[in-house]
Amino acid sequence: MGNPNSFSSDKAFNSNTSSALNVEANTPAQKRALSYASTIKQLFDEIQSSKMPADRILANYFREHKKHGSKDRKIIRESLFSLFRWWGWFKQLGEPQSSAVFFANLSASALLEAHAWQDIASAWHELSQSTVDYQQAQLLSVETLNDKLALMRQLFPAIEFKAQDLLPDWFWQVCPLDAAQQMQFIAAMSSRPPIWGRAQGITSQEAVTQLQALGIEASCGHYFSDAINLGNKSMNLNEITLYKDGKIEIQDLASQVIGQICAPAADAHWWDTCSGAGGKTLQLRSLMLAKTAAPHSTGSIVSSDIRANALEELSKRAQRAQFDGISIARWKSDALPVPADHFDGVLVDAPCSCTGTWRRNPDMRWLDGIEAVTGKAALQLDILSRSSKAVKAGGVLVYATCSLSPIENQDVVTAFLQQHPEFTLTPIRHPFTGEQTEMLTVWPFEANSDGMFVAKMQRKV
Repeated sequence: MGNPNSFSSDKAFNSNTSSALNVEANTPAQKRALSYASTIKQLFDEIQSSKMPADRILANYFREHKKHGSKDRKIIRESLFSLFRWWGWFKQLGEPQSSAVFFANLSASALLEAHAWQDIASAWHELSQSTVDYQQAQLLSVETLNDKLALMRQLFPAIEFKAQDLLPDWFWQVCPLDAAQQMQFIAAMSSRPPIWGRAQGITSQEAVTQLQALGIEASCGHYFSDAINLGNKSMNLNEITLYKDGKIEIQDLASQVIGQICAPAADAHWWDTCSGAGGKTLQLRSLMLAKTAAPHSTGSIVSSDIRANALEELSKRAQRAQFDGISIARWKSDALPVPADHFDGVLVDAPCSCTGTWRRNPDMRWLDGIEAVTGKAALQLDILSRSSKAVKAGGVLVYATCSLSPIENQDVVTAFLQQHPEFTLTPIRHPFTGEQTEMLTVWPFEANSDGMFVAKMQRKV
């Protein structure tokens, strides 16, 4: 195992933050544990102070510190995200600038998630100066959320932990759920999500067979014919031929719901108004091509965004997949970048709070405040209203977000329909439960995915 950072003394001090893990390490295991903890603390503090996403901070760190081996990176990455996943409990232990408290956080997170580096975690426990028997704590089950609650109460008997603490208090104000749904939701949000992919140009079974041959835990999805479950382990996509050849794309299952509900015909013309780097554009095009026996489809997609770099990435991905029929029209002003009354379908995947992705980005639930949800509805309604002008008579308008709050979802659609009586809702059948609904919210506990919202409307002829 390589030394995870540049600290050379037995006392680790991070000069870039106001706090230090200023403790004595007396054994080789404690010295390794202290070095790991110092790196994790540096990253944790940087995320908290900058309010930048943890995955971006971590990517930058690893890019600048190439000395870390794969085992080092795994310990640092998973421990860091684990801190944020359980932060609703850990923040009750005291000020994290205290070395003892931070070591207690790290050792508890390793127990809660049964991390493989228990020698390091045991040393963290020793450095926390806890009197609890760590080996005895290791024997406790952590299969369910209730098991994890019991573990925390045994480790820290003076504190009355609740499951609801694992999400910020303000979340329950903007996303009301009944008691049973709350527990299902919290349990899902407290687990690591799988990596979902999508086959394009080949069958999902062909893709799974090739991926399994590489030792990847791939399996076919149950709900969509092109969905692939890639397990929970991180992988280097650039080493996978299927990915380099554009035969698979990484796309969460909940995100795949949107394209399936759009259901574009092979000869349809669609506009993806907020395309980003093009995940849904590629899905729409793949679905079009799957509906024709010809090598090409007469349908087309125009992709728009305000960010030039995102559209450049979309073009690279489309080229990698060898997809024709995709063109770019960047938003440069409030004016439509495409013709009005022109498209068979318009997809508005609106900017939002992204609460539906908190499962894979647990840091964001603590970095954002309630204004992340309450402050975007006016923009979302404006984008939806302007984009709707491009739908031709009889055409389809789909509004989607990765938010779970009615403020950004149902309320926006209701306001839009009140202002635009030429549009009517089209009922949607839930792909995971089979229930029919006017507006669909996909919950993470329904099919082991992110959260997503979608509403489908049609313009009157």
